[in-house]
Amino acid sequence: MVGNDQRFSGRVALVTGASRGIGAAVAARMRDEGARVASLDLRAEAPDGVLALAGDVSRSEDVATAVAQTRDELGPIDVLVCSAGVPGASLSTVDVSDEEWRRVMGINADGVFFCNRAVLPEMVERGYGRIVNVASIAGKEGNPMAGAYSASKAAVIAMTKAIGKDLAGTNVLVNCIAPAVIETPLLAGMSEEHIRYMVEKIPMGRLGGVDEVAALVCWLASDECSFSTGATYDISGGRAVY
Repeated sequence: MVGNDQRFSGRVALVTGASRGIGAAVAARMRDEGARVASLDLRAEAPDGVLALAGDVSRSEDVATAVAQTRDELGPIDVLVCSAGVPGASLSTVDVSDEEWRRVMGINADGVFFCNRAVLPEMVERGYGRIVNVASIAGKEGNPMAGAYSASKAAVIAMTKAIGKDLAGTNVLVNCIAPAVIETPLLAGMSEEHIRYMVEKIPMGRLGGVDEVAALVCWLASDECSFSTGATYDISGGRAVY
Protein backbone atom coordinates (compact mmCIF):
# COMPACT_ATOMS: atom_id res chain seq x y z
CA MET A 1 0.00 0.00 0.00
CA VAL A 2 1.30 3.43 -0.93
CA GLY A 3 0.35 5.90 1.77
CA ASN A 4 0.31 9.66 1.94
CA ASP A 5 2.64 10.21 4.87
CA GLN A 6 0.77 12.13 7.60
CA ARG A 7 -2.10 13.79 5.72
CA PHE A 8 -4.46 13.02 8.62
CA SER A 9 -2.10 14.30 11.29
CA GLY A 10 -4.10 16.05 14.01
CA ARG A 11 -7.41 14.73 12.67
CA VAL A 12 -9.92 12.58 14.54
CA ALA A 13 -11.92 10.03 12.57
CA LEU A 14 -14.88 7.82 13.43
CA VAL A 15 -15.33 4.79 11.16
CA THR A 16 -18.38 2.58 11.47
CA GLY A 17 -18.14 -1.10 10.64
CA ALA A 18 -14.39 -1.07 11.21
CA SER A 19 -14.07 -4.51 12.76
CA ARG A 20 -13.56 -6.00 9.28
CA GLY A 21 -13.77 -5.44 5.54
CA ILE A 22 -13.76 -1.96 4.02
CA GLY A 23 -14.17 -0.26 7.40
CA ALA A 24 -11.14 -2.01 8.88
CA ALA A 25 -9.00 -1.14 5.84
CA VAL A 26 -10.07 2.51 6.03
CA ALA A 27 -9.46 2.75 9.78
CA ALA A 28 -6.00 1.18 9.47
CA ARG A 29 -4.98 3.44 6.61
CA MET A 30 -6.15 6.58 8.41
CA ARG A 31 -4.28 5.46 11.52
CA ASP A 32 -1.14 4.91 9.45
CA GLU A 33 -1.52 8.38 7.93
CA GLY A 34 -1.64 10.11 11.29
CA ALA A 35 -5.29 10.15 12.40
CA ARG A 36 -6.63 9.30 15.81
CA VAL A 37 -9.31 6.77 14.88
CA ALA A 38 -12.33 5.29 16.62
CA SER A 39 -14.39 2.36 15.38
CA LEU A 40 -18.09 1.78 15.98
CA ASP A 41 -19.28 -1.76 15.40
CA LEU A 42 -21.55 -4.33 17.04
CA ARG A 43 -18.44 -5.82 18.57
CA ALA A 44 -15.74 -3.75 20.22
CA GLU A 45 -13.14 -4.93 17.69
CA ALA A 46 -10.88 -2.81 15.51
CA PRO A 47 -7.39 -2.74 14.00
CA ASP A 48 -4.52 -2.21 16.43
CA GLY A 49 -4.23 1.37 17.58
CA VAL A 50 -7.89 2.15 16.87
CA LEU A 51 -10.31 2.94 19.69
CA ALA A 52 -12.91 0.13 19.55
CA LEU A 53 -16.45 1.08 20.55
CA ALA A 54 -19.43 -1.26 20.61
CA GLY A 55 -22.85 -0.14 19.41
CA ASP A 56 -25.63 -0.62 16.89
CA VAL A 57 -25.77 2.09 14.20
CA SER A 58 -29.47 1.46 13.73
CA ARG A 59 -30.02 2.84 17.25
CA SER A 60 -29.60 6.59 17.40
CA GLU A 61 -28.83 6.39 21.13
CA ASP A 62 -25.85 4.11 20.46
CA VAL A 63 -24.58 6.48 17.78
CA ALA A 64 -24.85 9.49 20.08
CA THR A 65 -22.96 7.62 22.80
CA ALA A 66 -20.17 6.64 20.39
CA VAL A 67 -19.79 10.21 19.13
CA ALA A 68 -19.54 11.45 22.71
CA GLN A 69 -17.00 8.75 23.64
CA THR A 70 -14.87 9.56 20.61
CA ARG A 71 -14.91 13.26 21.46
CA ASP A 72 -14.04 12.58 25.11
CA GLU A 73 -11.17 10.18 24.38
CA LEU A 74 -9.74 11.45 21.07
CA GLY A 75 -11.14 14.93 20.48
CA PRO A 76 -13.77 16.51 18.22
CA ILE A 77 -14.56 14.43 15.13
CA ASP A 78 -13.15 15.77 11.86
CA VAL A 79 -13.91 12.76 9.66
CA LEU A 80 -16.81 10.30 9.57
CA VAL A 81 -16.82 7.19 7.39
CA CYS A 82 -20.05 5.19 7.40
CA SER A 83 -19.08 1.67 6.36
CA ALA A 84 -21.33 -0.45 8.59
CA GLY A 85 -23.79 -2.43 6.53
CA VAL A 86 -25.43 -5.76 5.81
CA PRO A 87 -26.14 -7.41 2.44
CA GLY A 88 -29.54 -8.76 3.39
CA ALA A 89 -30.73 -12.19 2.42
CA SER A 90 -30.80 -13.12 -1.28
CA LEU A 91 -34.55 -13.23 -1.75
CA SER A 92 -37.14 -12.54 -4.38
CA THR A 93 -39.07 -9.40 -3.52
CA VAL A 94 -42.23 -11.30 -2.59
CA ASP A 95 -40.24 -13.36 -0.09
CA VAL A 96 -38.77 -10.40 1.81
CA SER A 97 -40.46 -10.25 5.21
CA ASP A 98 -41.32 -7.06 7.06
CA GLU A 99 -38.61 -7.91 9.57
CA GLU A 100 -35.92 -8.43 6.91
CA TRP A 101 -36.84 -5.21 5.12
CA ARG A 102 -36.68 -3.21 8.34
CA ARG A 103 -33.41 -4.88 9.44
CA VAL A 104 -31.59 -4.01 6.22
CA MET A 105 -33.01 -0.50 5.96
CA GLY A 106 -32.37 0.09 9.66
CA ILE A 107 -28.65 -0.67 9.44
CA ASN A 108 -27.85 0.53 5.93
CA ALA A 109 -30.03 3.64 5.67
CA ASP A 110 -31.07 4.67 9.18
CA GLY A 111 -27.55 3.99 10.46
CA VAL A 112 -25.95 6.32 7.92
CA PHE A 113 -28.52 9.02 8.64
CA PHE A 114 -28.09 8.77 12.42
CA CYS A 115 -24.29 8.95 12.15
CA ASN A 116 -24.30 11.90 9.74
CA ARG A 117 -26.81 13.78 11.87
CA ALA A 118 -24.86 13.16 15.06
CA VAL A 119 -21.55 14.64 13.87
CA LEU A 120 -22.82 17.54 11.77
CA PRO A 121 -23.55 20.23 14.40
CA GLU A 122 -20.02 20.24 15.78
CA MET A 123 -18.42 20.00 12.34
CA VAL A 124 -20.43 22.98 11.10
CA GLU A 125 -19.63 24.95 14.25
CA ARG A 126 -15.91 24.28 13.81
CA GLY A 127 -16.02 25.00 10.08
CA TYR A 128 -14.51 21.70 9.01
CA GLY A 129 -15.63 18.16 8.27
CA ARG A 130 -15.35 15.31 5.81
CA ILE A 131 -18.02 12.60 5.61
CA VAL A 132 -17.83 9.57 3.35
CA ASN A 133 -20.83 7.25 3.16
CA VAL A 134 -20.46 3.77 1.68
CA ALA A 135 -23.28 3.08 -0.77
CA SER A 136 -23.16 0.49 -3.57
CA ILE A 137 -23.52 0.09 -7.30
CA ALA A 138 -26.73 -1.76 -6.36
CA GLY A 139 -28.12 1.58 -5.22
CA LYS A 140 -27.70 2.95 -8.75
CA GLU A 141 -28.67 -0.07 -10.83
CA GLY A 142 -30.61 -2.39 -8.51
CA ASN A 143 -29.55 -6.02 -8.14
CA PRO A 144 -31.97 -8.92 -8.53
CA MET A 145 -32.71 -10.86 -5.34
CA ALA A 146 -31.60 -7.80 -3.37
CA GLY A 147 -34.56 -5.44 -3.16
CA ALA A 148 -33.96 -4.31 0.41
CA TYR A 149 -30.21 -3.91 -0.05
CA SER A 150 -30.56 -2.02 -3.34
CA ALA A 151 -33.19 0.29 -1.87
CA SER A 152 -31.11 0.98 1.24
CA LYS A 153 -28.05 1.91 -0.80
CA ALA A 154 -30.13 4.13 -3.11
CA ALA A 155 -31.23 5.90 0.06
CA VAL A 156 -27.58 6.46 1.03
CA ILE A 157 -26.85 8.04 -2.36
CA ALA A 158 -29.86 10.38 -2.20
CA MET A 159 -29.17 11.21 1.45
CA THR A 160 -25.57 12.11 0.62
CA LYS A 161 -26.70 14.43 -2.17
CA ALA A 162 -29.21 16.16 0.08
CA ILE A 163 -26.85 16.60 3.04
CA GLY A 164 -24.03 17.75 0.80
CA LYS A 165 -26.25 20.47 -0.66
CA ASP A 166 -27.53 21.42 2.79
CA LEU A 167 -23.97 22.07 3.92
CA ALA A 168 -22.39 23.53 0.80
CA GLY A 169 -20.37 26.54 1.87
CA THR A 170 -19.69 25.29 5.40
CA ASN A 171 -16.46 23.39 4.54
CA VAL A 172 -18.22 20.20 5.68
CA LEU A 173 -18.09 18.02 2.58
CA VAL A 174 -20.27 14.93 2.25
CA ASN A 175 -19.70 12.37 -0.48
CA CYS A 176 -20.34 8.69 -1.01
CA ILE A 177 -18.81 5.79 -2.88
CA ALA A 178 -20.60 3.13 -4.92
CA PRO A 179 -18.47 -0.02 -4.99
CA ALA A 180 -19.21 -3.06 -7.09
CA VAL A 181 -18.62 -6.38 -5.36
CA ILE A 182 -15.60 -6.14 -3.04
CA GLU A 183 -13.84 -9.10 -1.45
CA THR A 184 -15.01 -8.77 2.16
CA PRO A 185 -16.67 -10.97 4.80
CA LEU A 186 -19.96 -9.36 3.69
CA LEU A 187 -20.02 -11.86 0.81
CA ALA A 188 -20.67 -14.65 3.29
CA GLY A 189 -24.27 -13.47 3.51
CA MET A 190 -24.84 -13.71 -0.25
CA SER A 191 -25.57 -16.72 -2.42
CA GLU A 192 -22.98 -17.94 -4.94
CA GLU A 193 -25.48 -17.13 -7.69
CA HIS A 194 -25.75 -13.54 -6.48
CA ILE A 195 -21.97 -13.09 -6.29
CA ARG A 196 -21.45 -14.65 -9.71
CA TYR A 197 -24.07 -12.32 -11.21
CA MET A 198 -22.26 -9.28 -9.80
CA VAL A 199 -18.77 -10.36 -10.91
CA GLU A 200 -19.98 -11.17 -14.42
CA LYS A 201 -21.18 -7.58 -14.78
CA ILE A 202 -17.73 -6.13 -13.99
CA PRO A 203 -15.73 -5.51 -17.19
CA MET A 204 -12.45 -5.98 -15.32
CA GLY A 205 -13.70 -9.46 -14.41
CA ARG A 206 -12.66 -9.57 -10.78
CA LEU A 207 -13.60 -8.61 -7.26
CA GLY A 208 -12.38 -5.31 -5.89
CA GLY A 209 -9.98 -5.19 -2.96
CA VAL A 210 -10.55 -3.40 0.34
CA ASP A 211 -7.26 -1.51 0.02
CA GLU A 212 -8.41 -0.15 -3.35
CA VAL A 213 -11.60 1.14 -1.77
CA ALA A 214 -9.76 2.54 1.25
CA ALA A 215 -7.53 4.59 -1.03
CA LEU A 216 -10.55 6.36 -2.55
CA VAL A 217 -12.28 6.83 0.80
CA CYS A 218 -9.18 8.35 2.35
CA TRP A 219 -8.81 10.85 -0.48
CA LEU A 220 -12.45 11.91 -0.05
CA ALA A 221 -11.87 12.19 3.70
CA SER A 222 -8.78 14.37 3.36
CA ASP A 223 -8.04 18.05 2.76
CA GLU A 224 -7.12 17.10 -0.81
CA CYS A 225 -10.84 16.79 -1.49
CA SER A 226 -11.91 20.43 -1.45
CA PHE A 227 -14.34 21.04 -4.32
CA SER A 228 -16.64 18.03 -4.25
CA THR A 229 -19.73 17.48 -2.14
CA GLY A 230 -22.94 15.54 -2.59
CA ALA A 231 -21.21 13.35 -5.16
CA THR A 232 -21.16 9.60 -5.78
CA TYR A 233 -17.81 8.07 -6.71
CA ASP A 234 -17.85 4.74 -8.48
CA ILE A 235 -15.29 2.06 -7.75
CA SER A 236 -16.74 -0.71 -9.83
CA GLY A 237 -14.14 -2.10 -12.22
CA GLY A 238 -15.93 -0.47 -15.12
CA ARG A 239 -19.44 -1.66 -14.28
CA ALA A 240 -20.94 1.78 -13.67
CA VAL A 241 -22.69 3.29 -16.67
CA TYR A 242 -23.59 6.66 -15.10
